[in-house]
Amino acid sequence: MVTGLCRALRRRGVDVAPFKAQNMSNNSMVCADGSEIGRAQYLQAQAARVEPTSAMNPVLLKPGSDRRSFVVLRGKPNGTLEAGQYATGRTGLAAAAFEAYAELAETHDLIVAEGAGSPAEINLRAGDYVNLGLARRFDLPMVVVGDIDRGGVFASLYGTVALLEPDDRAAIRGYLINKFRGDRAVLEPGLAMLTERTGLTCLGVLPWLPGVWLDAEDTLEVGAWRSSVARAGDHDRLRIAVVRLPRVSNITDVEALAAEPGVDVLVTTDPRVVADADLVVLPGTRTTGADLTWLRESGLAEALQERAARTRPVLGICGGYQMLARTIEDSVESAAGSLQGLGLLPTTVRFDQSKVLGRPVGVWRDHRVSAYEIHHGVAEHDHDGEAEPFLDGWRAGAVWGTMWHGTLENDAFRRAWLTEIAAAAGVGWRPEPDAPSFGDRRETMITVMADAVEEHLDLDTLLSWTRAGS
Repeated sequence: MVTGLCRALRRRGVDVAPFKAQNMSNNSMVCADGSEIGRAQYLQAQAARVEPTSAMNPVLLKPGSDRRSFVVLRGKPNGTLEAGQYATGRTGLAAAAFEAYAELAETHDLIVAEGAGSPAEINLRAGDYVNLGLARRFDLPMVVVGDIDRGGVFASLYGTVALLEPDDRAAIRGYLINKFRGDRAVLEPGLAMLTERTGLTCLGVLPWLPGVWLDAEDTLEVGAWRSSVARAGDHDRLRIAVVRLPRVSNITDVEALAAEPGVDVLVTTDPRVVADADLVVLPGTRTTGADLTWLRESGLAEALQERAARTRPVLGICGGYQMLARTIEDSVESAAGSLQGLGLLPTTVRFDQSKVLGRPVGVWRDHRVSAYEIHHGVAEHDHDGEAEPFLDGWRAGAVWGTMWHGTLENDAFRRAWLTEIAAAAGVGWRPEPDAPSFGDRRETMITVMADAVEEHLDLDTLLSWTRAGS
């Protein structure tokens, strides 16, 4: 919604910027200044046609377990937040978030601020700085968005408003419904009753939009991109299995593969699928040591090692690359000390307190590759095993590893590398020369969302509630 709004408002000539006081996601991106923010806010900034900065997502929580999150504050590591501290330990985070909002509001005409979770999380209201806490602090008009695809949207919208205290309820001006399939006339009686009972303005009903799945906020979205569209005569398809790690991070790396014509991508935890695929991708993770243990317990580690023995292609990215090493020395992330890796690459990984954040550029087979990196672990070649350099990583036989994220978004590199992988797997897949670039696909998606916002949302009323509109 925020992405579509940002582009629609930019089309109207409004200098708009996105903002999310706190995001909880392991999908992140590195800004040009080396700061780390949520992947969703990076996309929203692209939609608004502004340079992404840490002010747009001042607090990023990266879950390391069910009870602990690593804190990224204004784009840099800032310790951890335990589950028991969440309700009481956020004062400093709130101050940083409010400061960032004020900074952003000084330099743009309009801010579209995305909440987190639900404004009706009444157990957390006292220290809230993301939803009503932010709205009340800066006198912002709030709009509640209901996702009808998950069901129960009228109860969800009404219950959200009903649970709030009167002063908080007054901050909410309207509501809208997202992801509707069918004839809007069917909804009209319910919309009329909801408007009457809440006193809120209905700003519109947005339809379900197929093909809107790039830059996923979290792994709930991965089912939307399991494979590219099949075409008549399309027989030599490339089958790619992506291991769904418990604490997977930056799984958006794989989206470019799923968008490639003739490629099937399946996210899996099944060792049989891993054994049979033409290529297996071991993606990033926020907890390398814990997810490595899980690989062994699930039988996936054995399946990966058997693939390597049969010279069947495997690609490890960031944390996935670290797992392929012989040894992992980790006194930082897991404090586990020395761990035995999968031993598929002649490397040793050592975790350092300082975090590497950057936007590197490299070359593979004469193809320029731009990327981004977010990691504590540093991999070193052991010099007693044959391997060739590969994008700040190594390749040994059919096993490839790189610390860089985003490499597969480089069209020429992706297609050349997949051609080599297909040949190694004995598959006749070849890239389609006329297929759109990945960047064009992303821009098309933003355009589709903005078109839907302009057609189905009452932007004039929404703008009238803001200083930019008046």
